[in-house]
Amino acid sequence: MTTAPERATSTAPPPDTDIAGVADTGASGTTRLRRAALRDRTPLQRALDAVVGDESVVSAWWRQAVRWLRVRVCPVLEPITGFGWAVLVGTAVALVAGIGLGWKELIVIGIAGALLLVGGIGFIVGRNRYRIELDLAYTRVVVGERALGRIEIHAASTKPLLPATIEVPVGKALASFHLPRMQPGDVHEDVFAIPTSRRTILQVGPVRSVRGDPVGLLRRQVKWTDPVELFVHPKTVQLDETAPGLIRDLEGITTRDLTSSDIAFHALRDYVAGDDRRYIHWKSSARTGQLMVRQFEQTRRSVLALGLSTSPDDYADPQEFETAISILGSLGLQAVRDEMDVVVQTSRRTLPATTGKRLLDALSGVEWSPRHDRFLDLAATIARQHAGASVVMLHAGANVDPMLVRRARTLLPTQARVIVFTVVRGASPKLRPIGDVALATIGSVSDLPRVMRGVALQ
Repeated sequence: MTTAPERATSTAPPPDTDIAGVADTGASGTTRLRRAALRDRTPLQRALDAVVGDESVVSAWWRQAVRWLRVRVCPVLEPITGFGWAVLVGTAVALVAGIGLGWKELIVIGIAGALLLVGGIGFIVGRNRYRIELDLAYTRVVVGERALGRIEIHAASTKPLLPATIEVPVGKALASFHLPRMQPGDVHEDVFAIPTSRRTILQVGPVRSVRGDPVGLLRRQVKWTDPVELFVHPKTVQLDETAPGLIRDLEGITTRDLTSSDIAFHALRDYVAGDDRRYIHWKSSARTGQLMVRQFEQTRRSVLALGLSTSPDDYADPQEFETAISILGSLGLQAVRDEMDVVVQTSRRTLPATTGKRLLDALSGVEWSPRHDRFLDLAATIARQHAGASVVMLHAGANVDPMLVRRARTLLPTQARVIVFTVVRGASPKLRPIGDVALATIGSVSDLPRVMRGVALQ
């Protein structure tokens, strides 16, 4: 049977159909809506778009004007301080009002302000050439340890350099040094101390030189170095090697999955072609008259999940939060030393824990999270993102009671061993079972080794 060839037909669109709309059937929905909106605009609206629209000549001119102001004008006006702007405006008002009203007093005030501004320009004109080095004795310290920084300034100009002020931002603080007049080739050195009373990540620098007039109308600053980060790590304690209680056993945890070769023996079964002859149980084979092989329960490498609640509602005061971070850091460091698989989860994110340094760096930047991120949310996150964990250790404050601990246990993986550390400031270390959960109350990170020895006995 022969099929008749298809005929090419051309159909014109109905009179009320927009040809552009038919041609744009492949365009996105947003494009079609935009074009439809443009077609619906009146001639007056289209004329206004041509004058002040996003693609108009006026709009392009305005963007160029803003760019020119940002590149050319702003750098010139940047040295004027807030006080300088007040004097500048006051000077202009005094001169205009004095001339208009004929008040000589206002004219004198205006002239005095203008002289101050013009005289201040002489203090910031010129370019000082320095070569400045910023050096920190250590980029990682523990809370309370002394941290020192050093700046070395070389006069790189062929002419004498006027005195200036050197500023070094340290976090939210500011270290300021007076730089005397320097001859070509002179070297000036200053040492400064960095406060490390709390765990944080401090940005030190950039070093900048500042010149200004004595009145404070003008201030010119130049940056000479890049900033350097200083990590203030939480305080940690040393635990025993292969700290007992961290993992259920060194060989991993057993599962219900069966395998033909492993460590945990399960049962005997009939030999099947292809089985490894090393696992034939010869005594049972002789007794039954047929070959029997050993069957094992599959074991998996132990994974330690460390969870930290960052909700303020779970702690009685900020010091409990800092102690909880120190406890988690101590456990994480020991696990890394023992080459265990470690995951660290806070209420908001997962922290890197491949090395001890990366873990402590991440803990240095942990801050409070919104109040709705509670202890139970942390347990649910660990169960969802780290379901294969064999040991789960949760850290919180005094506001987490045993009832919350029981509810958190129902959310965690069933095969996991669960240990909960609640920090109560000034409390004596105590360990008690809550179902199959070990609840440890601890008042100081120095009590952690004693608590872990108690966990090992359970």
